[in-house]
Amino acid sequence: MKIAPDRLREMLRLMYRIRAFECRARQLFEENRLRGSFMGALHSYEGEEAVAVGACVALRSDDYILSTHRGHGHCIAKGVDVRFMMAELLGKETGISKGRGGSMHMFNPALGLLGGNGIVGGGIPLALGPAFSAQYRHTDQVTVCFFGDGAACQGNFHESLNLASVWKLPVVYICENNQYAVTTPAHESIAVANVADRAAGYGCPGEVVDGGDVLAVYTAVTKAVQRARESAGPTLLECKTYRYQAHCMVIPDRRDPEELARWREEHDPIYHFEQYLLDRHIMDEAQQSELNEQVHETVEEAVTFAEASPLPNPNTVVEHLWAED
Repeated sequence: MKIAPDRLREMLRLMYRIRAFECRARQLFEENRLRGSFMGALHSYEGEEAVAVGACVALRSDDYILSTHRGHGHCIAKGVDVRFMMAELLGKETGISKGRGGSMHMFNPALGLLGGNGIVGGGIPLALGPAFSAQYRHTDQVTVCFFGDGAACQGNFHESLNLASVWKLPVVYICENNQYAVTTPAHESIAVANVADRAAGYGCPGEVVDGGDVLAVYTAVTKAVQRARESAGPTLLECKTYRYQAHCMVIPDRRDPEELARWREEHDPIYHFEQYLLDRHIMDEAQQSELNEQVHETVEEAVTFAEASPLPNPNTVVEHLWAED
């Protein structure tokens, strides 16, 4: 699949931005853990950048996505301003959820971001809603639902895939298999070799994708999205990936250090995409370095914005919680 150079450079920019945002957020979490200024736990997306970027770049602005507890990368890839994301992490009024949601509950319906979810697999059945809405309204909008390997063992995964297939809903389910559900290895809780193999039971396509290859993800999602737009029903994609950090910064990481080092050295998605662009003379090292520096400046500006933003007024605590008459 031929991709324009500008789009390839944009994909790298988004991957840089996700990595920089997550590294800075993790630093803030470690600094502020005891002061209570950080909203809840932090589920870092470091190492999984290729999945969010490859998927969201394949979408239109009016398509929908449902995120997870590990959702910062999805938000950034869908176009959310990192200033408002950082403010949300610090519980500020300027946050994308007005400082009420924190890390796991970021929403921006105007961009098609229908929210993160602290419930394991919570977004899987919710994805049926916007998908059915698009079908009912006769638009060709598509819903992409992200979830982890742990969520693939929830009952609502099977119920939702069955219903999506029966009604041929325009939804693409993307399992981000980062090899661990908290600290449980995927192979200890999933009876089949691949989550994608389960698609056969629901009469829809299932495909395993290299989640460290942003172009492989983009190609697979583009195909699945086109199928959905043509009213052919859902697709289940399993992106094999790996997270670099512990589950949520407060649970001890029990993974083998050698395994972690091997994934970093051999499968880092950003490094491999940088090399791809260099080999094809789409960017040189100086351009990549400059782009990375610009991204880090943007993230630092977001930190400054967040720290200077006001905390929510306690008198408005119930605002934005429900629609008023």
